[in-house]
Amino acid sequence: MSTVNPVHLTLTKKTHSCIRLEKDGRTLVIDPGGLSEEDAAVGADAMLVTHEHFDHFDEGRLRAGMEANPAAEIWTLRSVADQLSAAFPGRVHTVGHGDTFSAAGFDVQVHGELHAVIHPDIPRITNIGFLVDGSLFHPGDALTVPDQPVETLLLPVMAPWNKISEVIDYVREVKPRRAIDIHDALLADLARPVYDNQIGSLGGADHGRLTPGDSTGL
Repeated sequence: MSTVNPVHLTLTKKTHSCIRLEKDGRTLVIDPGGLSEEDAAVGADAMLVTHEHFDHFDEGRLRAGMEANPAAEIWTLRSVADQLSAAFPGRVHTVGHGDTFSAAGFDVQVHGELHAVIHPDIPRITNIGFLVDGSLFHPGDALTVPDQPVETLLLPVMAPWNKISEVIDYVREVKPRRAIDIHDALLADLARPVYDNQIGSLGGADHGRLTPGDSTGL
């Protein structure tokens, strides 16, 4: 597998698909949704949102982060930006597949365009993933494969739109050095050892999970 230069980040897991990244005294929050902590975005210098579903996008949590830090900004796709831009002029940025930008000192690349299929009768919405500092990838609700190496893959392990064979094959296709669970609030504790064993033994990457509030260095 190709390698990338090490990036020194601290990752803190929040509930479900929300994470906080810290580097050089700056904080980046991804997907502070309705299942994450109410203060998940408070203290953030920048916020990224992958799509409009409630478990990834919660307007109240984002507003709390923006109001707590008047210099904070948001990068997201149009369906979310349109709901926030009027309240925070000049601080909400619309991005899409192929875009690159700097957010609070983090270099971010955007990959992907559509949410995974939940059911053929349900129209697909837009969804983007974020590759941070050329190292860590948060795919949102899709199994998007970036066109470059990924060191740390944030892995959606349990969702209405996936099954474990797809999750395992996704790890195999991305080929990260490590995979860390996200999108896991719907996964019962009794099932976690099954997922840990199968993803860990078949995925081909170091696999782990964090309890909400726990942190790890990357």
